[in-house]
Amino acid sequence: MALKFQKLTRINIRKTVPGDKLQEHGISFERLPDGDGRYAVNVMVDGIRVHRIVGKESEGVTRSQAEDFIEQARTEARKGRLNLPKGRKVALGFREAAEKYLIKLEKEGGKDLKKKEQRLRLHLSPFFKDKPLSSIAAFDLERFKKSRKEEGVTNGTINRELAALSHLFSKAVEWKWIDRRPAKINRLKEDGGRMVYLTAAQAAELLKKAAEHQSAFIYPFIRIALETSMRRSEILSIRLEHVDLQRRIIFIPQAKLAHGSSPSQRIWLNIWLRF
Repeated sequence: MALKFQKLTRINIRKTVPGDKLQEHGISFERLPDGDGRYAVNVMVDGIRVHRIVGKESEGVTRSQAEDFIEQARTEARKGRLNLPKGRKVALGFREAAEKYLIKLEKEGGKDLKKKEQRLRLHLSPFFKDKPLSSIAAFDLERFKKSRKEEGVTNGTINRELAALSHLFSKAVEWKWIDRRPAKINRLKEDGGRMVYLTAAQAAELLKKAAEHQSAFIYPFIRIALETSMRRSEILSIRLEHVDLQRRIIFIPQAKLAHGSSPSQRIWLNIWLRF
């Protein structure tokens, strides 16, 4: 049954001035000196006092989210009793989960470890700190996105960080650290980006510098890239069996083509070299 509020109503909250504080049903709202409002919860869950700062109005936090926090804490407590009748489940904090995740992922031969480590240790862990992994809610994710935006970070960068978080959630479920993914992650819309092209003069200068480079591999790499528009990974995957010198053709296995290309087109693609 939904809670009925007599003191902590939206009208009363709007009327508060700096220094005012409203409390009801384990939720408190305080009007700060700068005019912002802060929500906190202070309730007993299975005999344990839970006191948390939920967040500020400027971060998009509302009374409903404070209610959700309390309900989620009680739900997790009930799950702990049902799943482990002989002992309570110890909540795994985010910071600890992130460190264990990186260690375990390295042992499994996980991909992109350095980038995941950077995103977790520099941005995600400092934000979520020791908050239980299973208690991260949708509004926590929105606060993270808002915080990163205020730091001037692009949507694309935030989405890469959210992707690392999503992978941690998936692995935590797979490794049975948590029963389910704690929250749905909604990515931000990314701009298409700005296309930059080399002029003919710039391309010629690049080839000249590449020919003067001490490594014999630089010039053919640059030449192939300019002549064919192949991706870096595609150029590096070229083997002798993919090159037909007589017909002056390179075959690209597993080439990435535009959306809608047929499977057969994706497997083999002919690129003519204009040497």
